[in-house]
Amino acid sequence: MEIEYRHTITKESYNHLRKSAGWQEIEPSQAQTGINNSAFLVAAYDGEKCIGCLRVISDGGFTAIIVDVLVLPDYQQKGTGKYMLSQALLAMQKPLSSGQRVMVNLMAAKGLESFYEKFGFISRPNSESGAGMVRYLEG
Repeated sequence: MEIEYRHTITKESYNHLRKSAGWQEIEPSQAQTGINNSAFLVAAYDGEKCIGCLRVISDGGFTAIIVDVLVLPDYQQKGTGKYMLSQALLAMQKPLSSGQRVMVNLMAAKGLESFYEKFGFISRPNSESGAGMVRYLEG
């Protein structure tokens, strides 16, 4: 198995990955808009089969959020997520000048906090920061 990494994904593959993780699929046009507006996107392919993806959204300045770290169950624990996360962090760090920094946020799926801690992420809540929060709005 040789995994190839690309910077593109179809909305169908994206939703397939979401479904494989037990996440809700996103309405196709909304999914495509999210893909198109990603500041950074890397997708993993085994041949033509999309087996994983990671997206970053960003304000282009100080704040970025890593979202959609997804790998098909049969391909997990093989380094794909680690490679995609490493590439995302490198892409965010590379343009920084001396004295600049970027705050990289993410919301880990329950039980996967230790994966991100290996990359230097700090769990919340802690003595300085409250818990991450989320709210869904529907049309």
